[in-house]
Amino acid sequence: MDALGLLCAVAGVLAALAWGVPWLWESAGGVERREQAGLPGGGSRSLVVIAHPDDEAMFFAPTVLGLGRLRHRVSLLCFSAGNYYNQGEIRKKELLQSCGVLGIPPSNVMIIDNRNFPDDPAVQWDTELVASVLLRHVEMNDINLVVTFDAGGVSGHRNHIALNMAVRALHSKGKLPEGCSVLTLESVNVLRKYLGFLDLPCSLLRPQDVLLVLTREEVAQAKRAMTCHGSQLLWFRRLYLLFSRYVRINTLHFL
Repeated sequence: MDALGLLCAVAGVLAALAWGVPWLWESAGGVERREQAGLPGGGSRSLVVIAHPDDEAMFFAPTVLGLGRLRHRVSLLCFSAGNYYNQGEIRKKELLQSCGVLGIPPSNVMIIDNRNFPDDPAVQWDTELVASVLLRHVEMNDINLVVTFDAGGVSGHRNHIALNMAVRALHSKGKLPEGCSVLTLESVNVLRKYLGFLDLPCSLLRPQDVLLVLTREEVAQAKRAMTCHGSQLLWFRRLYLLFSRYVRINTLHFL
C-alpha cells in the first residue's frame, strides 16, 4: 500500500472518531452538490453499463441512486445473464427486482443473453463487438451519459474490463454521439475497498470528477437491492455488504 493510501486510512479513522459516522451520512448531500458540476443536468438520459446481474447493486448503487436524485432518467444495459453456474434465468429476474428497488423500471433494463458475451472471468470479450452493441443502444435511446467500469474493473474481472475497453474505443475514435459523456467507476486498493464510509476523507483528498455519497436511508436501499440477488448471497458477499465502500461511495472520472 502506498503512503497516501495509508494516510487516507488513518484520516478516515480520525474523521470517524472526531465527528462520528453520522456526520458522514449527514454531510453526504453537501459533498455531492460540491462535486457534481460536470454532470449533465436534470432530465438527461444516463446509461449504466454492467457485465453481470448484481454489478448494479454491488458496485454502482451510489451512482444509480445519485443520478436519480439529480433527476436523470437512468437505464441499465447488462451484457450477460450471469450464467456461469447455469443460473441465468434466475439472475435475470433478480436483476429486474434489484433495479426496481434502485428506481430503474423494467422498461429501462436491457439484458443481453448472447453466447458472444459469456459470464466467464477466463474469457476476453471482443472489444469491437461490445462497442458495436453499446453504440447501437446509446444511439437508439438518445443517451447523454454512459457510466461503466474503469480499466481496473473494480474487481479485476475480465468482463468488467472489456466494457471499459469498448467504451474507450468508442470515445477515442469519436464514435459516440455529440454531447454524450462517459464516466468510469474508480477502482481502489483492497484496504480502501473495505473501509466503507471511512474511505470518504481519502475520496475527498484524491483527484476525482464526480463523488456520489449515499445517505443512511439510501445505503439501506442499496443493500435491499443486493438482497434481491438471493442466488449470489454467499457469506463473503454478506461481508461485502457490511464493509464495502461501493455500497456507500462512488468516485468516478470522465474520459
